[in-house]
Amino acid sequence: MGRLAVSILVCALAAGCAAPGRRASHRDVHDRPASIADPAFLEQYAATRRFSLGRPDSIKVVRDGSAVLFLRSGPRSFIQDLYEYDTRTRQERVLLTAERILQGVSEELTAEELARRERRRMTARGIAAYELSEDGTKILVPLSDRLFVIDRRDGAVKELHSNGGFPIDPRFSPDGRFVSCVRDGELYVTDVGTGTERRLTFDAGATVTNGLAEFVAQEEMGRFAGYWWSPDSDMIAFQRTDTAGMETMYIMDAMHPERPASAWPYPRPGNKNAEVRLGVTSLPGGTIPWLDWDRRRYPYLATVRWSKNAPLTVLVQNRLQTEAVLLGMDSETGSGSRLLVERDEAWLNLDQDMPYWLNDGSGFLWTTERRGAWQLELRNPRGELVSLLTPGNFIYKGLAGFDEKRRTAYVLGGRDPLQTHLFRIDVTPIPGPPRQLTTVPGIHSAEFSDSHNVYVHTIESAHGEVVSIVRDIEGAEIGRLRSVAEEPPFMPRPELTTIGTEPSLHALVIRPRNFDARLKYPVIVSVYGGPHGQTVMASARRYLLQQWMADHGFIVVSIDGRGTPARGREWERAIKGNLIELPLGDQVAGLSALGERYSEMDLTRVGIYGWSFGGYVSAMAVMQRPDVYRAAVAGAPVCDWRDYDTHYTERYMGMPDQNVGGYERASVLTHAPGLGRPMLIIHGTADDNVYFSHSLKISNALFRAGRHHELLALGDFTHMVADPAVTRRLYERIMSFLSRHLSQP
Repeated sequence: MGRLAVSILVCALAAGCAAPGRRASHRDVHDRPASIADPAFLEQYAATRRFSLGRPDSIKVVRDGSAVLFLRSGPRSFIQDLYEYDTRTRQERVLLTAERILQGVSEELTAEELARRERRRMTARGIAAYELSEDGTKILVPLSDRLFVIDRRDGAVKELHSNGGFPIDPRFSPDGRFVSCVRDGELYVTDVGTGTERRLTFDAGATVTNGLAEFVAQEEMGRFAGYWWSPDSDMIAFQRTDTAGMETMYIMDAMHPERPASAWPYPRPGNKNAEVRLGVTSLPGGTIPWLDWDRRRYPYLATVRWSKNAPLTVLVQNRLQTEAVLLGMDSETGSGSRLLVERDEAWLNLDQDMPYWLNDGSGFLWTTERRGAWQLELRNPRGELVSLLTPGNFIYKGLAGFDEKRRTAYVLGGRDPLQTHLFRIDVTPIPGPPRQLTTVPGIHSAEFSDSHNVYVHTIESAHGEVVSIVRDIEGAEIGRLRSVAEEPPFMPRPELTTIGTEPSLHALVIRPRNFDARLKYPVIVSVYGGPHGQTVMASARRYLLQQWMADHGFIVVSIDGRGTPARGREWERAIKGNLIELPLGDQVAGLSALGERYSEMDLTRVGIYGWSFGGYVSAMAVMQRPDVYRAAVAGAPVCDWRDYDTHYTERYMGMPDQNVGGYERASVLTHAPGLGRPMLIIHGTADDNVYFSHSLKISNALFRAGRHHELLALGDFTHMVADPAVTRRLYERIMSFLSRHLSQP
């Protein structure tokens, strides 16, 4: 489907409201819009985890397409069970519950597993994850500190016993005969048939782990694996990580001072990173060959692939992330050869779907931004370009699947950055244009069986519907995965629009459901505004909270400026060296343009709120532009980029000693003495991504400068706030703060 119109309404406007852009005859600006905010909404929103609990999750289609597995909880429960949908009978059944396995024993997690789930932003309990064997006959389920293998054919449950520690990242071998995992920093393998466990590595200690991805790989690279099976199940490549010499950060539970602090190695910009090596071990054990590359020049192990009929393939980056080399390695000798090199004077983004080796060994798929936007390529086994599979005007967002038999790639993207559609591409030396398979406006995704005869198509429509449809390869509907999620009491009414010309900005506007075109409304800006964060999308359901805020008598807006994704290389990399100047400037320019277009917006009463990077932008907004923003709520804001992690910060800001001025200008502390507007700072005390010290430093600088502000500490919470009771009180506090400072002229 082509690009959406410049301005669209995803829902009909409330009765009596003016059409967008219509100049209405306004009442006195002192007339206060009436609030129709549902008083029960927040409790329901929090208890249902934003109305997502009860929807099918972690969907996997078995190899032959005969069944679909998925996890699902109750509508107000975080405890998930494992279900199977039979594509022949079109019937659903419960395969496994945590209660059945644990028989009333409480689930326990180690600090390492909790941290790993934090990196994945996982809040589920019960069966939080599962692994399906390649042949689809067995299921691996980790629960508490135990591992269970379930036979799909007869439902038999077998526990794999161990004398080692908590199993992290358990997986089947490709042939399904073994289960691997990491215990106490060492790599283990268990024979599923005999239950015999074997330890493969032996040198883990205070600073050394084997088989685990380091912090920046999980948090910033999107790489969660620290070991990789060979296709024949005879060997495992594994990461050895040594954090010796790194800074150690401590998190103290202030609510329980009797407990010792948790210690974590954390790499701040300009400081030492973890030392990472890649070795290969066979199942019988023996000498470990270490893969040989220039680790001094390319210290980051970004991606590892070990596929059928292909070499062990690794992507390594230099520290500034301006150069990456794809290497084909000999697993026996450790030597390697270059397949290709990517360079970018600003930085290189990572695509963890790539490289995707074709099963017949004839080549691999690769994505690159070297021509100005993400594009999909076909390359031969030597890394040479065979064909360009997506045109430059196609917004490529990801690989959904590859049909080996038909040599067809299924990709996500389109022409409109606000939508994501499913396309089919013939992978040939002279491919035709991508063929669009979805038409409903919104966000689409797909999960394919290995045979590609069945797939699950999930639609998050522009109008608010969320549904997972089981289809055959021709697109015919077989059935639907049942959702038991509660439906929201209302559906948001966002208007998507494009404003400005140099540059043009995507924005959304959410009016109260009782909007009166004769009134002037205060404005709340809901912001993220940074790399890899897109807030303006054709999905009404994503804006439930913003609609509830608007219903208090506000207009809520979001603006995606430079630095955000889906607008091409130049757009994203414009922020190089200074993470605030252009992002904040585009927020101000976009808000001004919206005010000129929509006279119902009272730009003398504007508040801003956001979390993480959005919290950082919110804090800077009231400090640098008090003429625009009257109040701000800054959730988990970065205070000073010199205190964030290496891989993220150095990608955008460079090294601190080479960009002293940029780091200073981008620091909240530099601008704190100028705060003249109300600001509420919110932060979890156990946050190990943006440490609580960031907000403490902001608060301290403001206090010393005599600047009034509010600080809300969320005791023992991390970067996520998943507790329903706290979620409810949190947004009540945010709304109370913004109402207090914006409602009156």
